[in-house]
Amino acid sequence: MDREGLKDINELKEAYKDKIQELKKTAAVEIPSINGTPPPAPQAASERASTSPFPPPPPPPQVPSAKKSTPGVKTLSNFIDIAKTKELPQKEIEVIWRLRHASNPQSLCAVVPLDAYKTIEASAKKYPHFILPVPREGQGAEIHLLQWTFPAADTVTVLFTHLAEFKLRGEYAQPHTTITHHLELAQEKGLVLLQGQVVEGRGISVDEAKWLLMCLQKFYGFGSDNAERRRLLELFGKGDPAFSVEDLVAEAEKVI
Repeated sequence: MDREGLKDINELKEAYKDKIQELKKTAAVEIPSINGTPPPAPQAASERASTSPFPPPPPPPQVPSAKKSTPGVKTLSNFIDIAKTKELPQKEIEVIWRLRHASNPQSLCAVVPLDAYKTIEASAKKYPHFILPVPREGQGAEIHLLQWTFPAADTVTVLFTHLAEFKLRGEYAQPHTTITHHLELAQEKGLVLLQGQVVEGRGISVDEAKWLLMCLQKFYGFGSDNAERRRLLELFGKGDPAFSVEDLVAEAEKVI
């Protein structure tokens, strides 16, 4: 999106271009199932699976409720004076929001136009769970589970967790990144303020979290290739064995 507060997008594009190309060549992605063995595939999908290096996707994960997952979620008033901010023009709001988070090296920050956010939210309510790959040089890709939650009228969050950890610990798995969308200014200013936090020591860097955030925006916002991204969301949401990690990686490549 053209209003993202991700300053180093050019560096991200360059850094991940070669990694994704290598990933597509090696096809070294493995997805563990979440709730045991995936359900049997229809005949046509089974025949495809026999020649594919990718296992079928797990069924949609059983995740804890929003109340259990998002204790202490901060609202916009924790960061800025909302009443005073509403008096400012959009450009000044964007600058203030980015400066508000500039001193925290573990923070993520973006300003999302309302129309773009509405598309993302509509998709999120239909498909609140999905997986995204993070390329690992020489190791294929690491798969991450995302979960949308709606803890308050003006607050929407996304939790990112290592899929392998979720498989092992279930609802006790700890998210490594939390993204919060603040909607308090949406109607009056046409902006949604996004803020995120990456937890140190949980195996994900800030740049990798930014990559996941960009992928989320593209898959849930669909972009120019909405048919394929929508198809992948639908297939995963249904636990359909036709879901292909290879296709997911190919679409992730288009983010850059």
